[in-house]
Amino acid sequence: PETFQEILGQEHIVKILKNQIAAGSMSHAYLFCGTRGTGKTTTARILAKAANCLSDEARPCGVCAHCKAIKEGNFLDVMEIDAASNNGVENIRELRESVKYPPAVGRKKVYIIDEVHMLTDSAFNALLKTLEEPPEYVVFILATTEVQKLPATILSRCLRFDFKLLNEEELENHLKYVFDDSGIKYEKEALSIIARLGAGSVRDTLS
Repeated sequence: PETFQEILGQEHIVKILKNQIAAGSMSHAYLFCGTRGTGKTTTARILAKAANCLSDEARPCGVCAHCKAIKEGNFLDVMEIDAASNNGVENIRELRESVKYPPAVGRKKVYIIDEVHMLTDSAFNALLKTLEEPPEYVVFILATTEVQKLPATILSRCLRFDFKLLNEEELENHLKYVFDDSGIKYEKEALSIIARLGAGSVRDTLS
């Protein structure tokens, strides 16, 4: 997915995010929770695009220079951090230093921190200081599969969204769309089996 319209099965989340973008009232910190493969990181990237999209219409447009640069991973003002391998206090201190500087080219500086529950206690404390008094041009998007491991102090500073597992019908319809679009032949029974084995995860189903 490259735009909000293409996100599967998370209509409750998409509606709120689209309304915030349209109203120009983005939160400074989001928390995306849910099982792996339900679209947390994908939605985070789309939200980062929407925050920086150059279009005057519905954002993100997916085709402007900023949207394309974010898709290709070379937009200076959108940073993705994998907390599983960058979980120490020094990593977060570096992040805090970079937060001080305004966006280089975009409207917002967006930090996507994946698997945020992997941060150490001291790293969480360092992150908390930034979440308490963030500059107006900064947006944090924290993603986790294990929300119960996050300190209450972090949870209280974020707007939380819970991503749900998709049902078999939704997964089956999506597979049909992907296969038809790619010219792949299939038997209908196969779609049902794959959708069932996907156990609610779009990524696992496609894999």
